[in-house]
Amino acid sequence: MPEMTFDVRWPDGTTASCYSPSLVMHDHLQAGTRYPVADFVERSSRALQKASDRVRARYGMGCASAVQQEAEIRQVASAFDAAAEVEVLRMEPPLPGGAA
Repeated sequence: MPEMTFDVRWPDGTTASCYSPSLVMHDHLQAGTRYPVADFVERSSRALQKASDRVRARYGMGCASAVQQEAEIRQVASAFDAAAEVEVLRMEPPLPGGAA
C-alpha cells in the first residue's frame, strides 16, 4: 500500500509534515491550495479515516498512524480560528501520471 506525506503551513506560519498510509489524500486535498482551518480538518480527517479503512481491509486492522495524525491535526487546528487558512504546500508522492 503506497504511503505518502503532505506538508502544510498553519495560519501562524509554522509548517508540519503529515503522514498518510494511502494516496487517498489526493482525493481530498490539493498541493498549493489554501483551506479554511475547519474545512482542512474535515477534509484531512475524512481522508485519513478512509486511509485507515483501506489498511483495515487489506491487513485486518486499522492504521494507528493515521488515527494519530488525525488527532494531531485536530489538536493543532483547535488553536486557530475556523476561518483562518491552512496551505497545503506539498504532497509526495504525486498521483501516478503526474496529476495533483
